[in-house]
Amino acid sequence: MVTPATTSRLKLLAAFATLYVVWGSTYLAIAIAVESIPPFLAIGSRFFMAGTVLYAFLRLRGRTHPSRPQLINAAMVGFFTLGVGTGMVAWAEQFIDSGIVALLITSLPLWFVLLDWFMLKGGAPNGYVVLGLVLGLVGIVILTGPTLKSGLGDTHALAVVLVLIGTLSWSAGSLRSKQITMPPNAFMSSAIQMTFGGLMVGLIGLLLGEWGTLDWHALTIESLWAWAYLVVFGSFGAFSAYVWLLDKAPPKQISSYAFVNPVVAVFLGWWLADELVTPRILLACVVMVVAVALIVVHGGKPGKPQSGQRSA
Repeated sequence: MVTPATTSRLKLLAAFATLYVVWGSTYLAIAIAVESIPPFLAIGSRFFMAGTVLYAFLRLRGRTHPSRPQLINAAMVGFFTLGVGTGMVAWAEQFIDSGIVALLITSLPLWFVLLDWFMLKGGAPNGYVVLGLVLGLVGIVILTGPTLKSGLGDTHALAVVLVLIGTLSWSAGSLRSKQITMPPNAFMSSAIQMTFGGLMVGLIGLLLGEWGTLDWHALTIESLWAWAYLVVFGSFGAFSAYVWLLDKAPPKQISSYAFVNPVVAVFLGWWLADELVTPRILLACVVMVVAVALIVVHGGKPGKPQSGQRSA
């Protein structure tokens, strides 16, 4: 007999599975999408499509339009998180494996802790968090050391640096959202961030000449399916599961996606895209996942995690 308690547990499991697998798979989906779609146009159109559809749906359901200050603030946050953060990921995945990018993005909690300390005067991190920060930096060195030796003149090294800049931008934008007036409804806030973040990064793509490099005849069905997957499952499905979990599960459980997603991404990249997984990459994966776990478990503050704490 199926009881309400059983149904509730099944819903929780389904929501966490969606968060872990879908968000973990978006790194590979981005890599496939940018094979034939210019990166900034791919990401800009993805978020603009998802944001406008979500906004229209919310308005039809009776949600009020944000005030002008809320609209401007959400647009700014969307640009620095979804625009710059995910835009850098898309550009970088033209040159480095999706699993490597996912591991680099585990540096997000490091930036959050450091920027929270300096921007929001959140207080010095405790010993466990300091250990997590040190391990995180060690993991980044293990992962990227050989690549960065070649210098920024090498495209692969530049891609690594831009991903790290993107994570910094994402963290700063997310923390800034704590200091300004944002739309009170999480879904409406996300719709505005996606719409304007996508629009602005799409305009950057146009300014960089991506529209001129887009070859409509060269678009592959794989890239188009990957783009559609990012819109439907990455932006709608996983985010909806995340927002639902905010009211159903403890914050530290929800934050566990931060150290599950990279493992999923590395596995999928190896399994489906023949991405290289070396002992060095596996060692970096273990070190960085442990670092994130220490920061999430011992560095969390009361309250719900921010919806901006991821970058793909």
